[in-house]
Amino acid sequence: MKRVIAAVIAFLVLAIGWVVIRGVGAVSELQNAKSAASQMRDALGEGNIERAERIAPRIAAHAATAHDLTDDLIWRGFEFVPWLGANFTAVREVAAITDSVASDAVAPVLEIAADLDLGDLGFAGGVVDLAPFAEVEAPLASASAALSAAEVRAQQIDADATLPPLAGAVGEMRDVVTEASTMIGALHGASVLLPSMLGGEGPRNYVIAMQNNAELRSNGGIIGSLALIRAENGHLRIIRQASTRDFPTLSEPLPLSESTVALFEDRPGRYMQNITSIPDFAEAGETLALRWQERFGETVDGVIAVDAVVATHLLDATGPMGFGPFSVDAENVLEVLLSEIYAAVPDPAQQDALFAQAANGLFAAALGTAEPQKLLVSLAAAAEENRIRIWSAHEDEEELLAASSLGGSLPRDGERATYVGVLLNDATGGKMDFYTTADIETSVGICEGEPTTQVRVTWTNNAPSDAAETLPAYVTADGAYDVPAGSVRTLIAVYGPEGATVRSTARDGVDAGVQTALLGSRSAVQHDVTLAPGESTMVTVSFVGTGAGERLTQVQHTPMITTPDTTRAGITCE
Repeated sequence: MKRVIAAVIAFLVLAIGWVVIRGVGAVSELQNAKSAASQMRDALGEGNIERAERIAPRIAAHAATAHDLTDDLIWRGFEFVPWLGANFTAVREVAAITDSVASDAVAPVLEIAADLDLGDLGFAGGVVDLAPFAEVEAPLASASAALSAAEVRAQQIDADATLPPLAGAVGEMRDVVTEASTMIGALHGASVLLPSMLGGEGPRNYVIAMQNNAELRSNGGIIGSLALIRAENGHLRIIRQASTRDFPTLSEPLPLSESTVALFEDRPGRYMQNITSIPDFAEAGETLALRWQERFGETVDGVIAVDAVVATHLLDATGPMGFGPFSVDAENVLEVLLSEIYAAVPDPAQQDALFAQAANGLFAAALGTAEPQKLLVSLAAAAEENRIRIWSAHEDEEELLAASSLGGSLPRDGERATYVGVLLNDATGGKMDFYTTADIETSVGICEGEPTTQVRVTWTNNAPSDAAETLPAYVTADGAYDVPAGSVRTLIAVYGPEGATVRSTARDGVDAGVQTALLGSRSAVQHDVTLAPGESTMVTVSFVGTGAGERLTQVQHTPMITTPDTTRAGITCE
């Protein structure tokens, strides 16, 4: 017996030594892979493809070694050790994901970069060369599939069960993989869709709707200026510009879904400004196209909605520009477009003209003077923040768009994640959301024996205390909609996982009356909140049943000027 015990102890000592040595080696290799990846990213950003190609094999070698060091039977055995096992699993998964990305995604991307000069894509003079897109579709498809699989696998790691330093590393890895997956996925989608959407098979007309985040709507902001762009064989030109003043209120609303009417009555069907309140952009885009066709009689092949923050990304690529009396760059453009312009130019008609000038100038600069690499990076960053929405009147294209984040459809729960959402819609009638901020907190767990998901939204009016006197009446709305000047009235809608039902809803810990709706199979509740300058409130909604309590719960939210902080906290059962 003593010999058996001694043998077991010896084996454990050797096994511990084995995994410690291999673990230290694996961590070192992963750190080296991370450092090399950062160097390659810089090289690609500088257009130095040769340097990137020299760095890529180092990343692959470090990642493969880390994978080998963490993928043996002894290592896997330690994954079953209570309290510590999750850490071993996390390290192995990080190594495997890094190896997969290095071998299956980096190589196809570098193949594209080496064989195709982005300068030849023809982003100049309003013309896009469509021929190269056929060449990049296959390698982009391979890289996109690998990154998408890596993203799903990364989400499956239970970082909450690991030690804090490792949890931070897992979170960082997830962010990098998600960013790469989003960018490469968008590029792959572009390679499939752009040849036809840019008029390679015949002329196309697209309505471009610019949203103003200073007056929030579900998809970003109130529609301000609009333009119709004609695309033909890659040649793009603006053929008409308009503002919401060109679209009078309809006496008979356009058809709307039951969920839209439950939250917003028939207002999105009557007012052009409210169409982007519609949560699902597939419905919003079709409604917007119908309004344009009824007003101008022009066929619309698609709708592209962008919010004001996209301007900051574009100016990163184009450099400073001027319109009217203003000069803007990436640092000050939001302050000018969403605040200064209202004080400097009180006349709404002149404001519309200036917004049109700004949009026209940005469009011309993006296609005429921006470096293609910088333009692609800026558009990818805007898409990752859900600031670009696209709807197509062509069924095959819309099917592809609806499956991507660009389509703006309500998310579908699955192995990637379970989703909850927060929709913010202004009811002040001014531009006071320049001064608002939001924090969103989620909690998952078991309450009274039922899987539960809680969503808490903290909503704050940061306007100055003397806003009623110091801000323009156009910004405060000056009480026009029974909201005191300087106050902010907001419709805050929270929806839960697919199949879950609402157990409770409260504002600042007190039960409150709400509107309810079904968004597909998602239960939603909407609070009507009015805050004076400096005030803050917390809305809490608990969901139970099917889909609730899932560890992989993520938040979708209305794009704001300042992106809300989204955090995770322990659940509090009430």
